Amino acid sequence: MFNSQHPSHDEHEIIDSLQLSRSRSIGPITFRQLIARFGSAGAALTALPSLLRKRNRTASFSLRPRDEAKQELDAIVKLGAWVIPLQSQAYPEALAATEDAPPILIGLGDPELVTRRSIAVVGARNASANGRRLARQFAADLGTAGLIVTSGLARGIDTAAHQGSLETGTVAVVAGGLDVVYPSENQGLFEAIVERGAALSEMAPGTRPQARYFPRRNRIVSGLSRGTLVVEAARNSGSLITARIALEQGREVFAVPGSPLDPRSQGGNDLIRNGAILTESAEDILSNLESSFRKLPITRQALEKSAFCTPANDESEIAEAHGDIVSLLSDTPVAVDELIRQCQLSPAAVSSAILELELSGAVDRLPGNMVALRSGASARPAF
Repeated sequence: MFNSQHPSHDEHEIIDSLQLSRSRSIGPITFRQLIARFGSAGAALTALPSLLRKRNRTASFSLRPRDEAKQELDAIVKLGAWVIPLQSQAYPEALAATEDAPPILIGLGDPELVTRRSIAVVGARNASANGRRLARQFAADLGTAGLIVTSGLARGIDTAAHQGSLETGTVAVVAGGLDVVYPSENQGLFEAIVERGAALSEMAPGTRPQARYFPRRNRIVSGLSRGTLVVEAARNSGSLITARIALEQGREVFAVPGSPLDPRSQGGNDLIRNGAILTESAEDILSNLESSFRKLPITRQALEKSAFCTPANDESEIAEAHGDIVSLLSDTPVAVDELIRQCQLSPAAVSSAILELELSGAVDRLPGNMVALRSGASARPAF
């Protein structure tokens, strides 16, 4: 971890990580694969140009200028923030267990809080008075039981959850830079969270929140947590996106039932109807989370040792995988495991080939370990 108040030898790796992760065609999954293949962000940056030239594919890849990465770190230092790259042992294990964990976490406040047992509490922005009261009470009770309460600093339920857990520990995940508080009315709450808890973002300082950033923020809220509690949510609510992501991450989903006459309860009631745990007290959550606390869906060690993250050394096998993969792909997503079966090549060779194809702009990697031919890319091998 790089702490801007106490700079260390990690500074060069942080700049390398910022440069790599902010480069065109480098998403969270690709970043993880590059670190697994080359061992560090610096080694990946050194290897990328020759790797792409070897495959005759450079047009779709654009490396972020190193000066811009240094400028971002300067802005982080100016904020007094800390940085944790995905490859650091200080990175939260629960979040590292998700397939699209952010390559970089930027934070203010106490970094130790983001590594502790956490529960996400989310819900409607236009929450009712009773909904806000319930969220504060749940957050206070869960905090007293030893859990860190994580939420997204939005109006309504998020705000109430942070307020209820200020004394016991709360983490606010924001959709923009840490120097752009949204909504602005929560400026005071944000400052209190930074003083007593922690605020977190994957975005560079100065980034203003946009609609497309909120689902990305939601995956961090649920990914840090072993479970997500939805207090109030209308149908099509952003809170339901967080609940869906939590399920995809293998985490528990809890929902407080509400009146069928209140549209703000319809989303939560639907969650319960579809298998979420009906929740009336903090004990309902604590009793169901015990097994989750004992075992994550997948540990950091398992991720590091997985065959899909292990690079192949046989160049001829990787070249063969390139041709086979492109011929099997279309614009309809297919599971990587299915490609491995059909190619009849090693998982390591398929992993390496997909990584190179993604960097070259030939394929898109999608959630759920799926890949598809990028729109406009040729289905004929180009290698």
